[in-house]
Amino acid sequence: MRVLFIGTGDIGLPSLEWLLSTPRHQVVGVVTQPDKPVGRKQVLTPPQVKVRALAAGITVIQPLKIRHAVEELQAFNADVAIVIAYGQILSRAVLDVPPLGCLNVHTSLLPRHRGAAPIQAAIRDGDTETGVTIMFMDEGLDTGDILLMKRTPIAADETGGSLHDRLALQAPAALEEALDLLASGHPPRVKQDDSQATHVRKLTRQDGRLDWTRPAVELDRLIRAFTPWPGTSCLLKETQMKIHRAQVITNADACPAPGTIVSANAGGILVSCGNGLLNLSEVQIEGGRRLSAADFLRGHPLHAGDVLR
Repeated sequence: MRVLFIGTGDIGLPSLEWLLSTPRHQVVGVVTQPDKPVGRKQVLTPPQVKVRALAAGITVIQPLKIRHAVEELQAFNADVAIVIAYGQILSRAVLDVPPLGCLNVHTSLLPRHRGAAPIQAAIRDGDTETGVTIMFMDEGLDTGDILLMKRTPIAADETGGSLHDRLALQAPAALEEALDLLASGHPPRVKQDDSQATHVRKLTRQDGRLDWTRPAVELDRLIRAFTPWPGTSCLLKETQMKIHRAQVITNADACPAPGTIVSANAGGILVSCGNGLLNLSEVQIEGGRRLSAADFLRGHPLHAGDVLR
């Protein structure tokens, strides 16, 4: 089949690589977001999807609004569009361009975690499994009929970064099966149960501010879910401190007020939560480097009774 690839995020790279390598399908074009300024120096940087496509000799377009590029999309004469982490809503005019439709590769078990940050949401909310869902796109937000779903367990130490990478690598196999079903002429279409839907909006750094009145198990999930983006943080003596790694202390005795440091030594910074204790083992002060608790305490001594906010 002639395939139009529509995506921006790095999570789509393994799927694009597979599409470029398989003799069964032809990538006729790639649509991605415009280049964006990156880093402190705001260097204009292309999406890696664009870099890979150009290296393969594939035509790339980067419309500000894809709904204004219908004629350009039609010119590719694609049979189907594959959409992965593109970052824009597709209008009905865009959805109607490929005769076999637009397939979205979504990284959750729909209808759970519709929206912009399904990977982080699955860990944050304590889900035991997630996966890749491939659906026929409609004008709603992740509301289309499901073509197929592939499940995977979520490990106890899973982070947003590790789960992102695992799902990215699992997507090509799901995509291959989906395109085979589509080519058969009778692909399954399972309607989503909207009553079971949950939604997650785009995350910001403010979402990662730790509330020490919450249970330690919830804060542990939040820290892992938001690693590496958007990260989690608290205030240490009016200075922001990022938390990169932490562990729940089970069977904790009665704890002082939430946010109170119970102990601080080479083993970690032990903090009281609304329920239980959380041991901070890897942190980073604003303007500093990411350090183990032991290394951090050498330059920033803390004591039992100090309070994090």
